[in-house]
Amino acid sequence: MPKSGQKLTDSFTGDSIEFIETSAETNGERVTLKVKLKSKGQAVDDHLHIIQEESYKILSGRMTYILDGNQHYVNAGEEVVLPKNKAHNHYNTDNEPVEYIQSITPGLDIDLFIENLIGMINDGKVKEGKLPFLQAMVTGKYLDSPSRLASIPLGLQNVLINLLGPIARLFGYRAIYKKYTGVEK
Repeated sequence: MPKSGQKLTDSFTGDSIEFIETSAETNGERVTLKVKLKSKGQAVDDHLHIIQEESYKILSGRMTYILDGNQHYVNAGEEVVLPKNKAHNHYNTDNEPVEYIQSITPGLDIDLFIENLIGMINDGKVKEGKLPFLQAMVTGKYLDSPSRLASIPLGLQNVLINLLGPIARLFGYRAIYKKYTGVEK
């Protein structure tokens, strides 16, 4: 279960995430993170959050972000909001790390997902930012913080998630694993 002050590090890239505020601490209103990206380039595919928006305040460096297919930059001292239901991505393209404060509103269970994801990455279960297919189906079905890939029609994704998510659970897949978070979903 995430706690403020807890720091997670991707053992492959050295990227780090520190929880400033968790969903439990804000009654689900938001999750606030301090993130340092040392790695360069996109770590995950372009995606959208169905009911959450993300805001970023850049502390140092420059963050690259994609919004509706267009590339933009935000520098130290600047802020940007990536709205819900809009295809987006964010990452570092410079040689220097980018550090920022990220808020996700509402918080729901996104902090559990982040803690779970870093655990899975460090255990080698996530390759090149992509969840294994059945893992993605169960995650999409059972998280309260739904996200979808921007490159696949939403209707098709929803059909696959609703059909295959329950089947994946029968095979032991979970959206959130107790091993990484102390809770299971």
